[in-house]
Amino acid sequence: MEDTFDYIVVGAGSAGCVLANRLTEDPDVSVLLLEAGGWDNSPYIKIPLAWGRIFSRRYFDWGYDTEPEPELNGRSIECTRGKVIGGSSSTNGMAYGRGHPKDYDDWAEAGLPGWSFADVLPYFRKSETWEDGPNHLRGGEGPLITRRNGLTDPLVEGWMEAGKGLQFPFNEDYNGERQEGFAIPQWTIKNGLRCSTSVAYLKPAMKRPNLKVVTRALAERVLFEGTRAIGVRYDRRGSVTEARARREVILAGGAINSPHLLALSGIGDPAELKAIGIDPVADVPGVGKNLHDHMTIGLEYDRKETGPFLKSLRFDRFVRMVGEALIKGTGMATSLPMGTKAFVRSEVSGESCDLTILFRAAPLAPQQYLAKPQKDGFGYRVLLMKPESRGRVQTVSPDPKTAPKIFQNFLTSERDWKALRSGFRLVRRLTEHPAVAPFVERETLPGTEVQTDVEIDAHIRAHASTAHHPVGTCKMAPADDPDGVVDGELRVRGTQALRVVDASIMPEIVSGPPNAVVVMIAEKAADMIRTAQAKEQ
Repeated sequence: MEDTFDYIVVGAGSAGCVLANRLTEDPDVSVLLLEAGGWDNSPYIKIPLAWGRIFSRRYFDWGYDTEPEPELNGRSIECTRGKVIGGSSSTNGMAYGRGHPKDYDDWAEAGLPGWSFADVLPYFRKSETWEDGPNHLRGGEGPLITRRNGLTDPLVEGWMEAGKGLQFPFNEDYNGERQEGFAIPQWTIKNGLRCSTSVAYLKPAMKRPNLKVVTRALAERVLFEGTRAIGVRYDRRGSVTEARARREVILAGGAINSPHLLALSGIGDPAELKAIGIDPVADVPGVGKNLHDHMTIGLEYDRKETGPFLKSLRFDRFVRMVGEALIKGTGMATSLPMGTKAFVRSEVSGESCDLTILFRAAPLAPQQYLAKPQKDGFGYRVLLMKPESRGRVQTVSPDPKTAPKIFQNFLTSERDWKALRSGFRLVRRLTEHPAVAPFVERETLPGTEVQTDVEIDAHIRAHASTAHHPVGTCKMAPADDPDGVVDGELRVRGTQALRVVDASIMPEIVSGPPNAVVVMIAEKAADMIRTAQAKEQ
């Protein structure tokens, strides 16, 4: 196992950890897992409440930012991506969601048989253990532990009552029979600590002698004999190594890094590759295209009285709270101050919900204190679930250490603008409801003077950002789609023994957080790979 393996997986993130586990279940199969970041040992990763520190300080991150966004006043938007074992599942907000069944039925109807909701549901069930136990939609024996949030706050009760007053149903389980409505958020949390794919899949597999994990390993390119992938060249702390794959190379670097590595390896538009000094291997012009993401806009409020979450941040209470989380897996540090979540339809929605509203029962940047807490607040994020706008990831140099350029092209569709405005106004209606209004001292962002479409649009241009859900840059598509990169088996066009397994293969983003979807894709891909292996034998 020194330098030759059956499979090489590039990226130990949400997909890579799943693949490493499932493929090494066969003791006769050897796997090399490469990760550019380090191990996920930090307590910031383990304690759910510490997510805010990870996010704000960009710990364990690739440091990517977009190019100036034309529709957002030319602002460059941060594009946080996890650079650590577990990938973005070690740095995200731990939200668990599958989207709407129609999302997958649309994939199948677009020419991808085997990807309907009925086809992918067994893999969702296989991957999770749901706190209420298994049923025909939820899993009960999977590695990924999923549970509801446990925040108690009268403001949360007010939001639920406001939703009811505006004729939105309460939804016991938005990953169950229906998605629409107000609900308690669901997280990937196990025994009070983050349940990343590292925790759920990789760590249990580490004892297997047929799995080798190499950290701090930056993949430089896929190696080919003709158009067959035979290995990977990677740099580890300045030492360049070539590892060989007897069967397949599998890219699992995510929506930014997988198309970037394909381009560095000569897979892409031949003219674009030659222009930056890369010899083409396969003509696949769709590499890096079809980038899209959940755009989000926020509203912020001052709260009249200090709520229970901010009270818990008094220094002595905070220390006890963190200790309780690490030792007992209980207490307020084992979740986030987001007691409500709503899936709703905008005025331009289709059959499924095209907006998600996240409710935060805390100020935007809550701080610990000794005697007197900061002014309390609360806020909302409106997420655009089904964007029409599309961007691209562009490799600009043959040097693997040169970051690609990221063009999100947010809000280049008028339909996207209409949906966001609709969500903005809905949040205002919820906050003005008699069940919520008593908690409000004033609106701080953008302020009640913002009322017209023009004023709302100006707020969006100045403050909109990403929900950190980029997908689509190695699009899964039928052979007649010129922008396709992988087929329904996730094999890269024009090559052999090379697949992509991560969020980049989604032809269209789902109407929910994509991490659980990536886990599903990896579970399904592992079965595809094993089936192909069996046919070879």
